[in-house]
Parts: sequence; C-alpha cells; structure tokens
Amino acid sequence: MFMAAIALLVAAAWGGLTELVTRWNNQEEYSHGYFIPLIALWLLWQRREALLGSIGRPSWFGFVLLAVAMAMLVLGELTAIFILIQYGFLLGLLGLVLCHGGVPLARVSVLPIALLVFAIPLPYFVDSQLSWRLQLLSSMIGVDVLRLIGTSVYLEGNVIDLGVYKLQVVEACSGLRYLYPLLSIGFLMAYMYRAPFWRQAVLFLSTIPITVLMNSLRIAVVGILVGKWGTEQAEGFLHYFEGWIIFMVCLAILLAEIWLFERFGSKRRIVDAMDVPVITGAGGLDGRVARLSRPLLASIVLLVGAAALMQMVGNREEIRPAREPLAGYPLVLGDWRAQEEKMDVLVEQKLGLDDYLLADYRKVDGQTVNFYVAYYGSQRKGVSPHSPQVCIPGGGWLIVSLDRVPVTVSGESFEINRTVIEKAGQRQLVYYWFDQRGRRIANEYSVKWYLLLDALKRNRTDGSLVRVTTSVGAMESVADADRRLVEFMQFAVPGLAPYVPH
Repeated sequence: MFMAAIALLVAAAWGGLTELVTRWNNQEEYSHGYFIPLIALWLLWQRREALLGSIGRPSWFGFVLLAVAMAMLVLGELTAIFILIQYGFLLGLLGLVLCHGGVPLARVSVLPIALLVFAIPLPYFVDSQLSWRLQLLSSMIGVDVLRLIGTSVYLEGNVIDLGVYKLQVVEACSGLRYLYPLLSIGFLMAYMYRAPFWRQAVLFLSTIPITVLMNSLRIAVVGILVGKWGTEQAEGFLHYFEGWIIFMVCLAILLAEIWLFERFGSKRRIVDAMDVPVITGAGGLDGRVARLSRPLLASIVLLVGAAALMQMVGNREEIRPAREPLAGYPLVLGDWRAQEEKMDVLVEQKLGLDDYLLADYRKVDGQTVNFYVAYYGSQRKGVSPHSPQVCIPGGGWLIVSLDRVPVTVSGESFEINRTVIEKAGQRQLVYYWFDQRGRRIANEYSVKWYLLLDALKRNRTDGSLVRVTTSVGAMESVADADRRLVEFMQFAVPGLAPYVPH
C-alpha cells in the first residue's frame, strides 16, 4: 500500500519531475542531479534494517503535510512554477512516511529525503541573477589577487583589462558549475563526519566561500599566465583548469578542514572520523499496523483526487483575451522607421512564444533602436518569457551593470530593468520589463507572484516581455543612449495596448 501511494505521488508530480530531467540535461551545473536520487536510495538501503525496525504509529500530521504538498502541486501546475511541484513532491514523500510509520520512521528517512533538495535546480530567473552576481564577485576578488602580486589590471564590470588582453569572466566562470555539486558533496561529507553538529554545519556551509575563492584564484592564475606567456594561454588554460582540477582542489580543502578539526580536537585520522553512521530502529510497532493505517488509506484517496485534479488543471481552457497580432504593429513611429526582422524557426520553437515583434527602428540621423516584444497566450505549460539575464550571456554578451530604474512614458511612471552589456569592445544599453495582464513589472519575483494570483483569480496567465536595445557609439556616453531609448519609448509603448491585452 505504501509503494502504491509513492507511485501515485510520482504520477501526480510527473510534469515537475520531467522538468528536472530537462534541466539536468541542458545545464552542466545541474548534471550531477542524476546521481542524487541514486545516493538517496543507497542511504535508504544502508538504513534498511533501521527502517523496518522504526515503523511506529501512523501520524495524521503526515496527511496534513500531504494535503499541503498537493496544494503546491496544483499551484505549480496552474502557474508553471515547477519548483512548487518539485518541493511539493519532497514534502509529499515526508507526509507519506509519517502516514505509514509515524515519527520514528520519519526520523530515519528524513535525511535521504532532504538530500533530494540538491537535485532541484533553482528557477531560471534566480539562477541567472545568482550567476551574474557571482561573476562580478569572482572578477573583483580575482583582480584584487592580481593587484596584490603587483600586476597592473583594470576591472570594468566582468571584463578584466590586462593591457595586452581583455579577460572576459563569462557565465561559465561564475563558479556555479562547481558550487551546486560541491554543496551536495559537502552535505554528504558533513553527514558522514562523526563530530558535533557545529563542525558538520561549518563543513557544509564552507563549500560556498571555498567555491567563490577558488574560482577567483583560477581567474587570477589565468591573468598571470597571460601576462607571462601571452594571450594564447587564456582560452586553453581556462578550459583545462576550470574543470575537474578546481573541483578536486575544493574537495581537498574540505578534507583539510576535517583534518584541522581533528588536529585540534579528537586527534583521529580522517579515515576514522568519516563513516556512514549506523542507524538503529526505534518505534517497534508491528508492520501490519502501518499497512492498515487509516492516514495512509486517506492519503491514497487524496492522491487519487489530486492526480485527477492535476489532469483537469492541465487540460483547463484559459481565458485568452482578444488582441491584434503583432504583425500589425506600426513600422513608422514619429521619426522612427522600422525594418522588421524574423528569428530562426528553431529559435522560435525554443522560446515557445505565440507571437512576437522584432524590428530595428531608425531615424534619418542614423540613431537605431531594436524593439522586441514576445507575447505568450499562456504561461501554464512551462513556457514563459525568457529573462534577458539568461539570454544575454547566452549570446556571448557580458552584463557590465544591472539596475532597476523608473521611467515615465506618456505621464505614467513604471520601473524597468536597465543593463549595460559588452562584447568584443562594443557596448549596448538594454531596457526590459514584463507587461503582464495590465501590469508593467521589472522585478522577476513579482512576475511569478502575480502569475500565481491571476491564474487563480482570473484564469489568465498571458503576458509579454518588452525589450528595447540601442548601441552605445564610440563617441557617445551611456547617458546619450538613455535619452535615445526614453525618446523611442514615448512612441512605442502606448501603441502596444491593442497587441498586449490588459
């Protein structure tokens, strides 16, 4: 009966679980996710005798947790916020354990379930913001190291100017591809380290500064090599050194931490201090009690209902307001004349949008603004506007600065994201915001919040991303580019009303 309940939970959360596999396939920093469930199963196998000996009195609190988990699954399906489904799945697992064997069984099972947290990727918009900030932090520390050893260097955003070479600290150099796997291993090492809790906590949490510092040191070493042996050292060494060597050094530092703890503590060898803890059973009720558990029976009924509800939600017809296709958007706006562009079909398919406008608007004096509007009739099936914070680095551009600033268009003020980007010595200024069911929103967390509310209250999840971009000329300042974008927006934004419904 317990395994049947687990199968029903997997079926209910299937959409969110398949999204996990997609992220593991597409993002290197999460490719370790395949191993996490296997390690969790291994931990459960190590505790198999304790699990059998810990089946206690079933708890109705587990049913409450499962009900909360099912609400998370439905909300996640409604809003396409898959992390709600994924964390709801873990909460549901814990709830079923409590329904089956009560608190004694949960105590033995909670750590393998907690380990599964490290298999869940962060949402794209959180991931992109963290990546950009880690790039900037790694660049700053790397430059400080170079200056400390007497190397003349200049930092502009994520670009380190070494004089003979400009070292670009791109997204792959943010350190995230080491941080996520190292957090998982740090958690396991802390679990296996037989020591007081505070030492285990220090060992686990230290993975974060270790990753940032080692990544910064790698950047500094690349700068030193470029200064001594020329620019051809950068790419080759960067690709060689950023992989498993950095990761292995980070692991060695974690082991060195344990050695230091033992050197000034228990005086044990590392091999003696590390072991898989032996878990003994506690609870001791007859297993038949759990098999006939009323909370578990009620949970199965709840799961059957939740799976049916998920199917209904997935097939529910949303309200899609009437609108004009963006193909009809005017190509003449005041003194601006447009030349419309088309994206590659494969790019369109990957973005999953329903309609879009991509056009370069020019004035007779040569000023140019690229205008992009991506419209989604529904964001409930996992498709939503791709944050420029993800797409910009993907196009090889470096985010030099990112701010949230107010602008005023036709007497109405709203916030936009303002970012300066650079590639191969060229600079661009980008404004973007999300036009979502009558709201112009810059904060991507707020976008998800209103998406959830409108899905529940209005049965609508349509919305769009609006982006305006202009190049910063060699003889221009960024302020000149600001004025150009604001001027263009006075014509462009009011005209969106028929194409992006409120």
